Amino acid sequence: MKEKFLAYFEVEKLNTTVRREILAGFTTFISMAYILFVNPSVLGASGMDKGAVFTATALASALGCFLMGILARYPIATAPALGINAFFAYSVCIGMKIPWQTALAGVFVASLIFILITIFKLREMIIDAIPSDLKYAISGGIGLFIAFLGLSDGGIIVANKSTLVGLGSLSVGTTWLTIFGLVVTALLMVRRVPGGIFIGMVLTTLLGLVTGLIHAPSAIISAAPSLKPTFFAAVKHIGDINSIQMWVVVLTFLLVTFFDTAGTLVGLATQAGFMKDNKMPRVGKALASDSTAMLAGSLLGTSPVGAFVESSAGIAVGGRTGLTAVTTGVFFLLGLFFSPLLAVVTTQVTAPALIIVGVLMAANLKNISWDKLEIAIPSFLIVLGMPLTYSISDGIALGFIMYPMTMIAAKRGKEVSPIMYLLFFVFIGFMWILNYK
Repeated sequence: MKEKFLAYFEVEKLNTTVRREILAGFTTFISMAYILFVNPSVLGASGMDKGAVFTATALASALGCFLMGILARYPIATAPALGINAFFAYSVCIGMKIPWQTALAGVFVASLIFILITIFKLREMIIDAIPSDLKYAISGGIGLFIAFLGLSDGGIIVANKSTLVGLGSLSVGTTWLTIFGLVVTALLMVRRVPGGIFIGMVLTTLLGLVTGLIHAPSAIISAAPSLKPTFFAAVKHIGDINSIQMWVVVLTFLLVTFFDTAGTLVGLATQAGFMKDNKMPRVGKALASDSTAMLAGSLLGTSPVGAFVESSAGIAVGGRTGLTAVTTGVFFLLGLFFSPLLAVVTTQVTAPALIIVGVLMAANLKNISWDKLEIAIPSFLIVLGMPLTYSISDGIALGFIMYPMTMIAAKRGKEVSPIMYLLFFVFIGFMWILNYK
């Protein structure tokens, strides 16, 4: 039995050990455990019950990790993705004034489409058709958007009537709490301390409690919060997807999650040395795993689930098999019993995490061919468009519309795939419908 277990996960073949895989799984978990507290905070802005979102986040993350570890056998963990959860809360629910129940229904429909196009291998075809430069731009742009959210939530950047945005007041105690968290987390990350983001959040919380800027919780451990407020709300409101605007939202969930997850999977596979001839082995199973987790997450009550870039922490300490992801999933289940800590995880505590994750995602910008204007211009529009329009989808649309035109101008139109030309027209329609007043 033990031999079959080790053989299935290719422990010896990949020159690792069960102990190392478990350590890698724990390292990945403490590197991304902040999502248990950040996700309820972000989605809570849409009116969702934070306790229910906490439980949904833990369960959906665990399921995705188990599928990725057992089915795809990759040391890649999954959880509700940062960036798309901000789109869910701020762009869809607050910006478009769409009820969160309807938005969840949109995630549910998008996940069903995901599963279908995964079965027919269309996701693999589209991934191959998107130029690598634009993939890097999308990841980097989402990083800037997340960082901007963190700076805003922490009070470091505020609205300004004269200049649109400006530096926040340094006389506010909570702003200094954010600054402390940012500095500490940055130093921990520079020193490559495992779980630096999570440790930074803990230290920021402790400082907030000591100074009275954060009120102490009534307990630390308790039963998992009820899922009742969000459970199956997506199915109950699927009939609300009856307008062009809502189908645009579904398409956006589909596209943004698609590009974010695809880029993350490729990046992590490259780090771990899995890529062969620019192809990712078992990519179909990996995509099926995150699609299923996304479907389950929408039913439980959370925004789209996808591969997490913090998995790089576990890979960095030697994680190479699915055991790493399975271990991370187990820790997510254990995390269910720490929901009272939600009360002390304020926006000032989570803001530094958002900013640092933004830095990690922005690292992909170095891979863009900035010396070629036909590539640089659409990439730049994607990167800058996301934070300035306060919309991930708008940023993607700007770049994808510009790309075929600049390539044709550079006499490289034949290098643009038919799928990219199709997306050109899709995004023109997307922008017109979404922004036409």
